[in-house]
Amino acid sequence: MKVAVTYENGNVFQHFGHTEQFKVYDIEDGKVANEQIVDTGESGHGALAGLLAGIKADILICGGIGNGAKIALEEAGIKLYGGVTGEADSAVKAFLEGKLSYNPDIQCSHHNGHHHGEGCGEDKHGCSGNGH
Repeated sequence: MKVAVTYENGNVFQHFGHTEQFKVYDIEDGKVANEQIVDTGESGHGALAGLLAGIKADILICGGIGNGAKIALEEAGIKLYGGVTGEADSAVKAFLEGKLSYNPDIQCSHHNGHHHGEGCGEDKHGCSGNGH
């Protein structure tokens, strides 16, 4: 199994569509067997979902995420754990222990009909803060 985490400076990055890196964990026998940093090289939900499908990610752990990205991940067969904050390594450890705190209904509701240039860093928008 492969678990990808939106990644910045050791932490879960808080906006899927703007992440510049994923930290990818290869899981074998319930433990991390390998990990690597993957640069996204592109921005945008469709490109990122395609990148995750291309590296055969099974799981995505992230902070805030818009509905279009959720749909793209679902179509790619990638299970989403959104609304996660804190250190990436700790989040994966908690996931493996069945203790990951996440929001199954996470959605950046302001994405609907708006441009992505509008900030996704306020809790009032339904996203975890990242200081946009």
